[in-house]
Amino acid sequence: MAAALTLNQSTIGKKAIMAVTGIVLYGFVIVHMIGNLKIFEGPEGFNAYSHFLRVVGEPALPAGTILWVIRIVLLLSVILHVTAAIQLTRIDNAGRPIAYKKVKRKQASFASLTLRWGGVTIFFFVIYHLLHFTVGTALPGFIEGDPYHNVITGFSSQVWAAPVYIVAVAALGTHLYHGVWSAMQTLGINTRRTEKLFRGIAVLSGVGLFAGFATVPIVVLLGILK
Repeated sequence: MAAALTLNQSTIGKKAIMAVTGIVLYGFVIVHMIGNLKIFEGPEGFNAYSHFLRVVGEPALPAGTILWVIRIVLLLSVILHVTAAIQLTRIDNAGRPIAYKKVKRKQASFASLTLRWGGVTIFFFVIYHLLHFTVGTALPGFIEGDPYHNVITGFSSQVWAAPVYIVAVAALGTHLYHGVWSAMQTLGINTRRTEKLFRGIAVLSGVGLFAGFATVPIVVLLGILK
């Protein structure tokens, strides 16, 4: 317990927490994107997938149990991830209390800047996203249990919603590009032999997830999905 507490209080420990929780959230984002793309199966297919998420585990477990377990794990991961990020930022700022007269941007500082501000953007977007498509308070005409209708209505009736989502997933893609690479470095998984492999995975993560998430609002705006 003492060793774990000491590790958590160290910079290395905080980076490790960020890396591990980041991987958990990264896995969720991939699964979430795949689920979103099921909208191309039409109302029946997409709504059936949504229903499956709510009842998976039955009859061994009450409906919604596994979904709530996943939500709790994700919530804890977000809290730990954000907390570690804030703490590391404070440590970084405390290490250079006198502001530089002339700031020279390097690749590392750009990546750090992107991770921080991208993370802030994503955090507030997730809150809006939950209010928009999960709770429904930010979507006039929201129908509980009909996610297909909600997605189509959300992007077609609110002209500003699609651009907001596209900008947000662009921030997500950039965040994941740097985050995936940084996590591999922090956990010591990346080596000279695997550097190109993980750099490729980082690029694929950023570009692929952006394309996957941005596709839905774009096709709704174009009238391909109705």
